[in-house]
Amino acid sequence: MLGLDGFRGPDDKRVQTTETVFDRRKMRQAGAYSGILSRKTGPHSLPLARIKKIMKKSSDDVKMISGEAPIVFSKACELFIEELTKRAWIIMTNNNMHEKRRSTLQKDDVASAIIATDVFDFLVNLVSTTHDNNCELMNEESHQDIMEDI
Repeated sequence: MLGLDGFRGPDDKRVQTTETVFDRRKMRQAGAYSGILSRKTGPHSLPLARIKKIMKKSSDDVKMISGEAPIVFSKACELFIEELTKRAWIIMTNNNMHEKRRSTLQKDDVASAIIATDVFDFLVNLVSTTHDNNCELMNEESHQDIMEDI
């Protein structure tokens, strides 16, 4: 049974409870955040100027960007990072149930979450598995090649 949408993991009540608590918290945050979209000030975790710069670099056709667009991207990035972190944490805790518990997410956990989740299939090319089952991010040159293909 799937504990999370698109997540291939064991049937575990802890996973379902964590998902429920996390989703409720996300809904409260989204409600609070919706009022922020109408004004340009607010608690942004990611720098809006950097987001705007990335948006402009994405295409030569992009000349102007409305003030709300970087705010929406900022929140989308926050939610994306939270979701990937949650899934990596679940994988880490399930893999270390019989070992001494560690409390630090590692890149292997994030890579495993990407591989184990259908929703993140678009990131699989950015993560490669080495011969000794350690996952590492690809080098910058390979990353550039993939970005050019897109």
